Amino acid sequence: MINNIYDDEVPQVVTIKETIIETPTVKTIIFPWKITDDIHPGQFIMVWDLNTEKPMTISIIDKENNLMGITVRKAGPFTTNIYDNINKGDKIGIRGPYGHGYDLKKYKKILAVGGGSGIASLAPLTSFYDNIELISAASTKDELVFVDRFKNSDIDVYECTDDGTCGFKGFSTELAEDLINKGDYDIIIGCGPEIMSYKLYELSLKYNIDCQFALDRFMKCGLGICGQCCMDDTGVRVCVEGPVFDKEQLSQLSEFGKYRRDASGSIVK
Repeated sequence: MINNIYDDEVPQVVTIKETIIETPTVKTIIFPWKITDDIHPGQFIMVWDLNTEKPMTISIIDKENNLMGITVRKAGPFTTNIYDNINKGDKIGIRGPYGHGYDLKKYKKILAVGGGSGIASLAPLTSFYDNIELISAASTKDELVFVDRFKNSDIDVYECTDDGTCGFKGFSTELAEDLINKGDYDIIIGCGPEIMSYKLYELSLKYNIDCQFALDRFMKCGLGICGQCCMDDTGVRVCVEGPVFDKEQLSQLSEFGKYRRDASGSIVK
């Protein structure tokens, strides 16, 4: 019998085990998945709602119970459908995980910064490392994600809101610089709005600290075939070479922090 070489790229249909309403716009979906040693925080999966397929960051990696989770914010038809209509007992298709996650084994003290939905990329790190201090940032208190989850973790979490309704009042980058001036971090990592990541990258240059940031680009296949997520003239593929890039790689990406591309590949500033 000849095995189909594309079997690994066919979505695996899973039955949702649990859903959690995180905020009025954010929902977490948990489903069974065999958690192997090659699954890392920062990677993404392709999620098929039996109609459309989109890339989503992995927000839960539960080795003990072989569970995986994604966390979506209502932002368009796909995520709104998941938030409003997909619940426990429903089925979705999953393929992956894909891409490179965070590589933090050599660092002793890590500062992680998650802005808005970007916190989903960082949250699984709490199950892998205990040498992390985490900034969880949102525009206002009601949009802070994983508040209870972080309270039950073993890491220090600093909440930060633009309007000061919870924790530090101001931008996450301001709080990050305050902490850097008081601490001795070996690396800054982060995920969120690209302007946030770029300002953190500038801090890593200013204070001579390593950094790794997850970038978000328009993806279609997740396999590096379609070229939709390519950056720069070199064609770096965010889905394959990323989505997490280190300091050296980021220094070579001229599009980083300046502009992104829409579904047609046109530049959007």
